[in-house]
Formats: sequence, C-alpha cells, structure tokens
Amino acid sequence: MVEEQELVMALQTETDKEAAFRELVKQYKERLYWQIRNMVLDHDDADDVLQNTFIKIFRNINSFKGDSKLHTWMYRIAANESITFLNKKAKRNNVSIENVKDNALRNLESDVYFDGDNIQLQFQKAIATLPERQKLIFTMKYFEDHTFEELSEILETSVGGLKSSYHIAVKKITEFIKTQDETL
Repeated sequence: MVEEQELVMALQTETDKEAAFRELVKQYKERLYWQIRNMVLDHDDADDVLQNTFIKIFRNINSFKGDSKLHTWMYRIAANESITFLNKKAKRNNVSIENVKDNALRNLESDVYFDGDNIQLQFQKAIATLPERQKLIFTMKYFEDHTFEELSEILETSVGGLKSSYHIAVKKITEFIKTQDETL
C-alpha cells in the first residue's frame, strides 16, 4: 500500500499519474463505494456515482493542495456526487427526493446485492427516511466509523453540529423501527 503523500505526489506528476490513479482506485474503491451505496441505496446507481467520483478526482487532483488528507477530500467529493445524483434523479423523473428514496427502498427489497434479513431491511428503510445531510452523517459515522473530527473535516462543519445531527438521526431511526415493530 502506497503512502498517501507519495500517492498524491505521483498523481500530480504527469509521468506517474495513470499508475498512481490505478493504485488510488485499488485502495479506495470499496470504501467509497459503500459510502455512496449507503446514500443512493441502489447498486447500479452507486457504481455510476463511484465512476463520476473517480473521474472528478482524476480531473481535479492537481488542485488538491493537501490542506486535508487525500481520503477526506475524496470522501467530500463522493458525498457531493451522491447528493447531486439524488437531486438530478428526482428532477429528471419529475418527482420529489422522497419519491426517489421510496423507489430505492422498494428496489432494495429485490436487490440481488442486498443479502440482509428483515431487520437489516428495516434499518435501511429507517436510514432512508433521514434528510440527506443527516443520512450522510449517520452512514459515515455508523458504517465507516469516521470520528467526528474526520467528519468535521470532510463535511466542513463543526464537531458539535455533527454530534447533534448524529444523535437526532439515531433517535429518528430508533423511533422508525419501534413504529415498524408495533405494526407487525
């Protein structure tokens, strides 16, 4: 595994850029995929957003100044691409973002790549009910175990605000699952 600083230097050197980019994709594609997948839910959509994310990274790597860690910068791009994708999908289909979420949840139930049981499905449904920003914070903290400090850097917001958003998301998810249990 190539160190991040070496990788950035190689990415910003024309002669090494392509090989370094292949290494970058190898190191980060799975982590970025799951961040995106947790946002867009659909496997094919996540693949598309991941591809767009890597294209944006490749095109803009020379503007990366090193003010943050490379992975922080890439996660920010992936988060923004996910939100942009969801908004475009809603606009293209002339529906609300909630309709896009509902359709994604229905598709998740029949998704061959989703092998979860009913509890996991309820959990995913609960997450999908969150506003986009809260969903992003929750999934990055819960599934990817980012610290609030890392999230603060990635999402360019205060640690206090992130903690508050995360705890509100947890409450909403808990309430959603409780109401689902009561109806079963």
